[in-house]
Amino acid sequence: MNPNPFAWSFRSQFALGALICFGLVAYAYFILERQQGIVPCPKCMFQRGAFVGMGVFFLAGALHDPGALGRRVYAALVALFALVGGVIAVQHLWMQLNPPDPLMGGCGMDFYTLFDNRFPLSQAIRKAFMASGDCSESSWRLLGITMPGWTLISYVLLGTGALWAGFRRRIA
Repeated sequence: MNPNPFAWSFRSQFALGALICFGLVAYAYFILERQQGIVPCPKCMFQRGAFVGMGVFFLAGALHDPGALGRRVYAALVALFALVGGVIAVQHLWMQLNPPDPLMGGCGMDFYTLFDNRFPLSQAIRKAFMASGDCSESSWRLLGITMPGWTLISYVLLGTGALWAGFRRRIA
Protein backbone atom coordinates (compact mmCIF):
# COMPACT_ATOMS: atom_id res chain seq x y z
CA MET A 1 0.00 0.00 0.00
CA ASN A 2 1.19 3.48 -0.83
CA PRO A 3 2.29 5.30 2.39
CA ASN A 4 0.67 8.52 1.15
CA PRO A 5 -2.95 8.56 2.45
CA PHE A 6 -3.92 11.05 -0.28
CA ALA A 7 -3.25 8.31 -2.84
CA TRP A 8 -5.33 5.69 -1.01
CA SER A 9 -8.69 4.45 -2.21
CA PHE A 10 -11.91 5.98 -0.92
CA ARG A 11 -12.54 2.91 1.24
CA SER A 12 -9.10 3.11 2.85
CA GLN A 13 -9.40 6.83 3.48
CA PHE A 14 -12.83 6.47 5.05
CA ALA A 15 -11.71 3.46 7.11
CA LEU A 16 -8.86 5.60 8.47
CA GLY A 17 -11.34 8.41 9.23
CA ALA A 18 -13.56 5.99 11.16
CA LEU A 19 -10.57 4.66 13.08
CA ILE A 20 -9.48 8.19 14.03
CA CYS A 21 -12.98 9.27 15.11
CA PHE A 22 -13.62 6.20 17.23
CA GLY A 23 -10.06 6.38 18.58
CA LEU A 24 -10.59 9.97 19.73
CA VAL A 25 -13.83 9.04 21.50
CA ALA A 26 -12.18 6.02 23.11
CA TYR A 27 -9.25 8.17 24.29
CA ALA A 28 -11.64 10.74 25.79
CA TYR A 29 -13.65 8.07 27.59
CA PHE A 30 -11.07 5.52 28.71
CA ILE A 31 -8.01 7.71 29.30
CA LEU A 32 -9.26 11.18 30.17
CA GLU A 33 -12.52 10.31 31.87
CA ARG A 34 -11.90 6.89 33.45
CA GLN A 35 -8.17 7.01 34.20
CA GLN A 36 -7.55 10.71 34.79
CA GLY A 37 -10.97 11.44 36.31
CA ILE A 38 -11.77 14.43 34.09
CA VAL A 39 -15.57 14.74 34.16
CA PRO A 40 -16.88 15.86 30.75
CA CYS A 41 -19.05 18.93 30.52
CA PRO A 42 -22.16 18.91 28.30
CA LYS A 43 -20.31 20.56 25.40
CA CYS A 44 -17.60 17.88 25.60
CA MET A 45 -20.23 15.16 25.35
CA PHE A 46 -21.90 16.80 22.36
CA GLN A 47 -18.49 17.06 20.68
CA ARG A 48 -17.99 13.34 21.32
CA GLY A 49 -21.40 12.76 19.74
CA ALA A 50 -20.26 14.65 16.64
CA PHE A 51 -17.18 12.41 16.41
CA VAL A 52 -19.38 9.31 16.75
CA GLY A 53 -21.67 10.61 13.96
CA MET A 54 -18.65 11.27 11.75
CA GLY A 55 -17.25 7.84 12.58
CA VAL A 56 -20.52 6.10 11.69
CA PHE A 57 -20.63 7.70 8.23
CA PHE A 58 -16.91 7.17 7.70
CA LEU A 59 -17.40 3.48 8.53
CA ALA A 60 -20.56 3.18 6.40
CA GLY A 61 -18.73 4.71 3.44
CA ALA A 62 -15.77 2.38 3.91
CA LEU A 63 -17.97 -0.71 4.10
CA HIS A 64 -20.30 0.30 1.29
CA ASP A 65 -17.65 1.41 -1.21
CA PRO A 66 -20.17 3.49 -3.19
CA GLY A 67 -19.99 5.03 -6.63
CA ALA A 68 -19.32 8.72 -7.26
CA LEU A 69 -22.70 9.98 -6.00
CA GLY A 70 -22.55 7.82 -2.88
CA ARG A 71 -19.03 9.00 -2.08
CA ARG A 72 -20.23 12.59 -2.24
CA VAL A 73 -23.23 11.85 -0.01
CA TYR A 74 -21.07 10.12 2.63
CA ALA A 75 -18.52 12.94 2.47
CA ALA A 76 -21.25 15.56 2.90
CA LEU A 77 -22.72 13.71 5.90
CA VAL A 78 -19.31 13.48 7.56
CA ALA A 79 -18.73 17.16 6.83
CA LEU A 80 -22.13 18.04 8.33
CA PHE A 81 -21.23 16.35 11.62
CA ALA A 82 -17.80 18.02 11.48
CA LEU A 83 -19.50 21.39 11.04
CA VAL A 84 -21.85 20.80 13.98
CA GLY A 85 -18.97 19.63 16.16
CA GLY A 86 -16.87 22.59 15.05
CA VAL A 87 -19.59 25.07 16.02
CA ILE A 88 -19.85 23.48 19.47
CA ALA A 89 -16.04 23.51 19.82
CA VAL A 90 -15.92 27.22 18.92
CA GLN A 91 -18.61 27.95 21.53
CA HIS A 92 -16.63 25.90 24.04
CA LEU A 93 -13.41 27.77 23.25
CA TRP A 94 -15.25 31.08 23.60
CA MET A 95 -16.47 30.02 27.05
CA GLN A 96 -12.93 29.09 28.09
CA LEU A 97 -11.60 32.45 26.90
CA ASN A 98 -14.50 34.38 28.51
CA PRO A 99 -15.40 32.50 31.72
CA PRO A 100 -18.69 33.39 33.42
CA ASP A 101 -18.72 35.76 36.36
CA PRO A 102 -18.22 33.70 39.55
CA LEU A 103 -20.67 35.97 41.41
CA MET A 104 -23.47 35.06 39.02
CA GLY A 105 -23.74 31.51 40.30
CA GLY A 106 -21.82 28.30 40.68
CA CYS A 107 -20.69 25.81 38.15
CA GLY A 108 -23.22 24.02 36.04
CA MET A 109 -23.95 20.32 36.20
CA ASP A 110 -21.86 17.73 34.46
CA PHE A 111 -23.36 15.82 31.55
CA TYR A 112 -24.28 12.67 33.47
CA THR A 113 -26.10 14.59 36.22
CA LEU A 114 -27.92 16.69 33.65
CA PHE A 115 -29.28 13.66 31.77
CA ASP A 116 -29.83 11.52 34.89
CA ASN A 117 -33.64 11.74 34.66
CA ARG A 118 -33.63 14.91 36.77
CA PHE A 119 -34.96 17.01 33.93
CA PRO A 120 -37.21 16.35 30.94
CA LEU A 121 -35.08 15.65 27.87
CA SER A 122 -35.91 18.95 26.16
CA GLN A 123 -34.97 20.92 29.29
CA ALA A 124 -31.75 18.91 29.77
CA ILE A 125 -30.69 19.57 26.16
CA ARG A 126 -31.45 23.28 26.55
CA LYS A 127 -29.42 23.43 29.79
CA ALA A 128 -26.58 21.52 28.13
CA PHE A 129 -26.23 24.25 25.50
CA MET A 130 -26.44 27.07 28.04
CA ALA A 131 -23.21 28.46 29.48
CA SER A 132 -21.91 26.53 32.45
CA GLY A 133 -18.94 26.95 34.72
CA ASP A 134 -17.85 23.40 33.99
CA CYS A 135 -17.45 24.20 30.31
CA SER A 136 -15.24 27.19 31.05
CA GLU A 137 -12.71 25.07 32.96
CA SER A 138 -9.60 23.96 31.14
CA SER A 139 -8.28 20.87 32.92
CA TRP A 140 -6.35 19.36 29.97
CA ARG A 141 -3.86 20.90 27.55
CA LEU A 142 -1.50 19.56 24.92
CA LEU A 143 1.11 21.94 23.50
CA GLY A 144 -0.79 24.78 25.16
CA ILE A 145 -4.05 24.00 23.31
CA THR A 146 -7.14 22.97 25.28
CA MET A 147 -9.38 20.02 24.45
CA PRO A 148 -11.95 22.03 22.44
CA GLY A 149 -9.07 23.56 20.46
CA TRP A 150 -7.84 20.11 19.50
CA THR A 151 -11.34 18.92 18.69
CA LEU A 152 -11.83 21.95 16.43
CA ILE A 153 -8.57 21.14 14.63
CA SER A 154 -9.72 17.51 14.29
CA TYR A 155 -13.13 18.52 12.90
CA VAL A 156 -11.52 20.77 10.31
CA LEU A 157 -8.96 18.16 9.22
CA LEU A 158 -11.36 15.19 9.19
CA GLY A 159 -14.20 17.14 7.55
CA THR A 160 -11.87 18.51 4.88
CA GLY A 161 -10.35 15.07 4.35
CA ALA A 162 -13.80 13.52 3.92
CA LEU A 163 -14.78 16.15 1.36
CA TRP A 164 -11.51 15.66 -0.49
CA ALA A 165 -11.95 11.87 -0.54
CA GLY A 166 -15.58 12.13 -1.62
CA PHE A 167 -15.28 14.80 -4.29
CA ARG A 168 -11.85 14.25 -5.85
CA ARG A 169 -11.58 12.98 -9.40
CA ARG A 170 -10.61 9.38 -9.62
CA ILE A 171 -8.63 7.90 -12.45
CA ALA A 172 -9.90 4.50 -13.43
